[in-house]
Amino acid sequence: MSHPGVVESSTFCLPVHNIDTDQIIPGQFLTTTEREGLGRFCFYSWRFDESGNERPDNPLKAFDSVSQQVLVAGSNFGCGSSREHAPWALLDFGFRAVISSQFADIFRNNSLKNGLLPVQVDESVADHLLENPGLSVRIDISSHTLSVEGLGDIEFSLDPFSAYCLTRGIDQLDFLLENEPEITDFEQG
Repeated sequence: MSHPGVVESSTFCLPVHNIDTDQIIPGQFLTTTEREGLGRFCFYSWRFDESGNERPDNPLKAFDSVSQQVLVAGSNFGCGSSREHAPWALLDFGFRAVISSQFADIFRNNSLKNGLLPVQVDESVADHLLENPGLSVRIDISSHTLSVEGLGDIEFSLDPFSAYCLTRGIDQLDFLLENEPEITDFEQG
């Protein structure tokens, strides 16, 4: 069962390379600094036409946010412009983690700062996941381990501070707010 330090889920696959932040959340929806509600705009142009009607070929039509909290995508995920709205939209849509063989650095950093776990794996692991949609995976953030049905345990890289925040279900701002009394004491000392 999933909790802040562990994600257990089936995968949802988007076998597309170079998914940029404008595809994740188009620019016209960047007018807010609120995180809640951005999920309805996640992959908007892929899901809806210019009139707001659902596209018949919507690749996310079968997505289930309860059972598919892990997105598996092609390489170079999150390329394009820097926008914190991209991880916010993915989280609000229902994803807790994204697995890819390559992430854009800015997207990766924005994700870690905001509570979305980017798991970078070897291309062979990513290919296996993309070729077998719906596999069960278990991500243990503390041990930096991805367990994949049929492949076993795979280690991934994660800095200690991001792991600390992710295992507690907090983002970097929450961390600062939790330590506000100590920060105030230090500033006044």
